[in-house]
Amino acid sequence: MTRHLTEGKPFALILQFSIPVLLGYLFQQFYNVTDTVIVGKLLGFRSLAAVGSTGAVNFLIIGFAAGLCTGFTIPVSQRFGAQDYTSMRRYVCNAAYLSVCFSLLMALLTVFFCRPLLRIMKTPDDIISEATAYIRIIFAGIPTIFLYNMTAGTIRALGDSKTPVYFLVASSVLNITLDLVFIMVCKWGIQGAAYATVISQGISGAACLFYMARKFEILICSGNEKQFSCRHSLSLLSVGIPMGLQYSITAIGSVIMQTAINTLGSAAVAAVTASYRVSGFFCTVFDALGTTMATYGGQNTGARKFERLGEGIRDSMLIGTVYSAVVFAVYFFFGQHVLRLFINGPELNIIHDAKLFLLEISSCYVFLAGVNIIRFMIQGMGFSMFAILSGVFEMTARTLAGIWIIPRFGFISAGLADPLAWIFADLFLVPAFLLCRRHLYKKYTGTEHIQQPAHAAIRPADNA
Repeated sequence: MTRHLTEGKPFALILQFSIPVLLGYLFQQFYNVTDTVIVGKLLGFRSLAAVGSTGAVNFLIIGFAAGLCTGFTIPVSQRFGAQDYTSMRRYVCNAAYLSVCFSLLMALLTVFFCRPLLRIMKTPDDIISEATAYIRIIFAGIPTIFLYNMTAGTIRALGDSKTPVYFLVASSVLNITLDLVFIMVCKWGIQGAAYATVISQGISGAACLFYMARKFEILICSGNEKQFSCRHSLSLLSVGIPMGLQYSITAIGSVIMQTAINTLGSAAVAAVTASYRVSGFFCTVFDALGTTMATYGGQNTGARKFERLGEGIRDSMLIGTVYSAVVFAVYFFFGQHVLRLFINGPELNIIHDAKLFLLEISSCYVFLAGVNIIRFMIQGMGFSMFAILSGVFEMTARTLAGIWIIPRFGFISAGLADPLAWIFADLFLVPAFLLCRRHLYKKYTGTEHIQQPAHAAIRPADNA
């Protein structure tokens, strides 16, 4: 079932579209959290720290893959919004060809180089072997990450945000089951958790592919629509690579920050790991709003309804601001109880540090909302290079924290790195959005402010 986001009140459309996306992210985080709970409770805090020590390099590689896939689906949503279905199908086919190539190459390179990367990051000696065993399996499963993100992203680009959720629900149940079997019965340690994650991801991606092939007649290709096209591939790469690099450049700062935290010892790594798992679960709302903005921005740009772009940001920020306040209150009153899911009772110092970290980052969640909402809106509008620039601002802030702040002030300052990165990015993104919107007005209406009705296809991804 397709859905156009170019008609109706933005607030209602954003809620209707983002709630299923949110549920999908929640279930995705749910089985990530489940991995962490089982590892922390059954294998101990050192195994928990081993998983956590891979978080930054995981984000560096997996983030690039996810960003690349998200970028590939933006021209699809733009062509769908412009009702140019022939070009849309060409984009879908060429995105599939590119995804196969990128996924295989990335899997080979990362499996080979993962241990040297962990060494460079000063991973503590008592956890590096487990960390390597875990992340090597995750990287070998990169093709399954491409499979799910490309199929689910394409389905969402056509306005259907519900279907990918159904498959994630089923795969999350499978993941939990496999976690328990591989760790408790097979005694595979944290490698079992990695296998469970990869298998579940692959099944959800395969289910999305099967559904997409059976239910979306609009995607059925014929004739030269199936052929590889340099023009369409270059257009996809011009959007996808900057968006992937945005994640990777941001992650470089996270790697530097993780390296600084690693020097504080296994207990500090475990505290940050538990905090990030909790934060990741609650921050799915911001992820959902960002994904919604990419589709919303793409469709409305394709339909030339530029006045709706600012309305979408305004309504999304209202949702994000209210939610940020609620989450801070939850952390303040119940944070230590949630953290006990990951950390055994005797490790009270780890729980105390983890809660402090949560309170520090959640006090600035509104800035994170701004990063996701505005950045993905700009991506949907077709201005991919701005993603790299916003990532540079985040990287700069996290690098500053990792090189100077954390070594100087210790663990108490670790929770300030992310808020600093979000604020830096917002200072760039707000004027960037205004500039991009003004450019679209001038290019396609001849003025900076006159609103025009939707007609005729445009190609912002190709020309912006």
